[in-house]
Amino acid sequence: MNHNVGWGLIGASNIAREWMIGAIRAQPGNSVVAVMSSNAARGAAFAASNGIAASYTSVADLLADPAVDAVYISTTNELHAQQAIAAAAAGKHVLCEKPLALTIADGHAIIDACRQAGVVLGTNHHLRNGASHRAIRALVQEGAIGQPLFARVFHAVKLPENLQGWRVNNPAAGAGVILDITVHDVDTLRFILDAEPVEAIAMTPRSTLATELIEDGVMAVLRFGNGVLAQLHDAFTVEYAGTGIEIHGSAGSIVGRNVMTQQPIGEVVLRDSKGEHVIAIEHTNLYDHALASFNEAIKGASSPAATGEDGLRALAAALAVLESSRTGKSVLVAV
Repeated sequence: MNHNVGWGLIGASNIAREWMIGAIRAQPGNSVVAVMSSNAARGAAFAASNGIAASYTSVADLLADPAVDAVYISTTNELHAQQAIAAAAAGKHVLCEKPLALTIADGHAIIDACRQAGVVLGTNHHLRNGASHRAIRALVQEGAIGQPLFARVFHAVKLPENLQGWRVNNPAAGAGVILDITVHDVDTLRFILDAEPVEAIAMTPRSTLATELIEDGVMAVLRFGNGVLAQLHDAFTVEYAGTGIEIHGSAGSIVGRNVMTQQPIGEVVLRDSKGEHVIAIEHTNLYDHALASFNEAIKGASSPAATGEDGLRALAAALAVLESSRTGKSVLVAV
């Protein structure tokens, strides 16, 4: 039997238009029934161009729509907590964009509100849904590289002009590369290593794209509880670096190229005593996988691909990176 879920979009965003609407509609019984934008004209145009029946200018009005069973939140970062908590109070399941919140306290408040309301909470950390990252996790978990020792993530890109805006000029909205990209790196490493980051140290260069108070590049090192040291390079200002992830262990290395992306692309290579082997991967849409997992969670069959707790732990490590970059000191990750 199909499990009918009517989705309300809180935020008429690019990611909703480009990825999430299609992923929602790809799930049996799922439909997008409403969108909320504080800009009435933008919301109406978004609804019309995407075949959405209802457009609202307030979260309260969208949550009052009986056709809405679940919400996808993709507003600016400082709004996530209040909107997620309101959705939970209205009995709606919540899939929230990263970062889950801007503070640890707000992250806990979202988790508590959803638990008390008995609704599903997921964080939209899309990368762990990629076939490449799931293959890397499986290799690590089965001992293909022995004991994991080091990791490296390179996720430096050129932020497209249409996505800049608040991400590079509004500190109050939770702008900057650390809360936009580093938080994804952390979640991906947590997923692959099945371990928690416990300490961070980081440095940022002088901003060249963002305003002076916002970091548009960072290099960081995370220490994980299992002893792995992970180096991260994230930026909004580098156009031709490509992206990737490497996991190096006592008996081999895994190298993923062009895998830190929304696109279902990239290659994974295993290097060990037998040589270099390309791992066979059947790529699928990352957001389809995330929505399928969320639907299973609504049915009570499993958990979302990334839970609220996953979102909180990724946020905690990103905040430690941010604090370290500003103080010049090593910072413990506190959840």
